[in-house]
Amino acid sequence: MGEVTVTYTPKSSTPPPGPGLPVLPAVPAQAAPPAGPPGSPPAPSAPPAAVPRRTAFAEGLDQLRSAATTEPGRLRVIGALLALLVIAFGAVTAWQMTDRAAAADDVLTRSQPLSSDAADIYRSLADANTAASSGFLAGGQESATTRDRYERDIRTAAEKLVNAAANADPDSPSTATIAKLNRLLPEYKGLVERARTYNRQGFPVGGAYLRYANEKMQTEMLPAAEDLYKKENQRLSADYASATPYPWAAIALGVAALAALAWAQHRNYQRTNRVLNHGLVAATATATVVLLWLVVGHTVARAGLNDSYDHGVRSLNVLHDARIASLKARGNENLTLVARGAETKKVGEETYDAYDYDFGRDIKALAAHLAAAEKLADDSSGERPVTAAVGNMTEWKKRHTAAREQDENGNYQQALNRVIGTKDATGECFDSVDENLRTALAHEETEFKRAAGDGRDALTGMAAGAAVLAVLGAAGAVLGIGRRLSEYR
Repeated sequence: MGEVTVTYTPKSSTPPPGPGLPVLPAVPAQAAPPAGPPGSPPAPSAPPAAVPRRTAFAEGLDQLRSAATTEPGRLRVIGALLALLVIAFGAVTAWQMTDRAAAADDVLTRSQPLSSDAADIYRSLADANTAASSGFLAGGQESATTRDRYERDIRTAAEKLVNAAANADPDSPSTATIAKLNRLLPEYKGLVERARTYNRQGFPVGGAYLRYANEKMQTEMLPAAEDLYKKENQRLSADYASATPYPWAAIALGVAALAALAWAQHRNYQRTNRVLNHGLVAATATATVVLLWLVVGHTVARAGLNDSYDHGVRSLNVLHDARIASLKARGNENLTLVARGAETKKVGEETYDAYDYDFGRDIKALAAHLAAAEKLADDSSGERPVTAAVGNMTEWKKRHTAAREQDENGNYQQALNRVIGTKDATGECFDSVDENLRTALAHEETEFKRAAGDGRDALTGMAAGAAVLAVLGAAGAVLGIGRRLSEYR
């Protein structure tokens, strides 16, 4: 039989081509970690990377975005924003109206009465000085009427100073002025009493004491009283400035709240074809009421307060100035006879009697103030006494000129009779001017109280009413949105 040859081929590590198992890539060998000393614990494995934590605010924003992708979520957001806007409108309205109502009340019950008290302090001091000089001219025959007038003026000034001190703020600049006047008033009274004592005894030194008392009044007390009057008027002006400006922040929020409510109702109509949502309608109605109350009420209050200033405070200030000018003129007229030329004043190249020169200046100021008061008078009741005072002042100037002629001609007693006498004297004219000005002041005081009271009353209850209505409006908005949400349950 024949021979069979068998050829042996060694197996290769590479698999033959063709279908078979897939070839896996070789994995590179990793270096073993260095071995530690015998018995040491194994090296710890690397910690996993830390995941950054999200803040509550970021999570809230995510939840809000997620909620806004659904209609119920959007409705909840809209309801919350509407309620917040209506509440903000009510809160700002209540805050601004509270401030304005308090300022309007201060105008009526605090700052204007204190301003009038300051004017009365000035008037009382000036009138006391005039009464003292009139009593001095009468010598030992000083009438009880003149003496009582002086005492009444001093008592009035003291009482008004006590009232001003009780109502002044501790840090107010008026406090120091009031303390100064309280210190100077007893000093002035002491000088006047010394002048009277020496005058009754016939000693000429009495005239020197009276001139010294007048100097203290004119250079220290009346300027301090005038300063107090100006400060109280500044306080009154500040209260007016706080009470009259329009509450623009509240008005803007009210308009925004109404616009947002209108948009929400329009959106509701577009999605449901329902014309009205009762809750949103109620919220709109309350917001509208608050806004109209705010605008109309404050406009009425502003008109009343402005009227009280234009036809009350301005007239009162002018009439107070006129009355003070008449008192100063009367005091200087009396002191012209008391000094008898002892006090002179040089103006340019001319030399004048100091007190008579000041009388001329004061009577010109009186004429200017009376002319201004006539222009400000807005009815016959206010105009009539001012016109009468103008006529009294004109006659006063004529009689004063006649008295000065007698004095300059050496007829002192006749001049004295024309000033403090019982018939056809300048004192009658002064008393008539003062009485007519007092009547005009009483009328303007009544006009001021009426107008300022109307302005203050227009703001009554607005702050509390706005707060209550805002809460009701916010509740209506929430209930209206809640009604829509119930349809998704």
